[in-house]
Amino acid sequence: MKDGPDITRIAALIGDPARASILSALLSGQALTAGELAAEAGVSPATASGHLSQLAEAGLLWARKQGRHRYFALADDEVARTLEALAGLAAARGHLRTRPGPRDAALREARVCYDHMAGARAVQIFDSMADRGFLTVAREDVALTAAGHDFVAGLGIDLAPYEAARRPLCRVCLDWSERRSHLAGALGAALLSHGLDGGWLRRADTGRHLAITQKGEGALAAAFPL
Repeated sequence: MKDGPDITRIAALIGDPARASILSALLSGQALTAGELAAEAGVSPATASGHLSQLAEAGLLWARKQGRHRYFALADDEVARTLEALAGLAAARGHLRTRPGPRDAALREARVCYDHMAGARAVQIFDSMADRGFLTVAREDVALTAAGHDFVAGLGIDLAPYEAARRPLCRVCLDWSERRSHLAGALGAALLSHGLDGGWLRRADTGRHLAITQKGEGALAAAFPL
């Protein structure tokens, strides 16, 4: 490749099975230690340390120290969106594990995608907001309408700090399991936080799975009907 950005280094880093496992584990949105990531990747701590150094050097990871521990997280939501898009491409082309994991069905229903919600429930939220005129959607361009502002405010979410930030308020993210769009950006993060704080959603102790609580079943159906 003689012109434009060099994609080969990024592709090679993501393409290693152990590094791919590390990056996928961090799609939970939580910062994890090197030891935890070594266990996720099924490699020794020394091998994981080498992988983490390469990923951090390439700008894919954010490393930070707290007390005696060093934690790693995805560098930003752009990295997360790229990983989710690659997962969608792999699923669409039939590149799936030969034996589905025990939580695959739960992940397809609802999961964390870095800092926003993904899975069938997230697609339902996106479709409901778009169908009722709360979002305008033109392929990859999505925006919150005036009616959408009122709707979000009615949920009890203050959009002012999100709109003042440099981060886009609304972005679409291709859901790997549904192969349709769910909502990312600052609003996607705000909706996830609102669901967790309100007791609609509950994080799994490990991994990306989100459980819908009994309270959440009713609240989501009322707020985001199709």
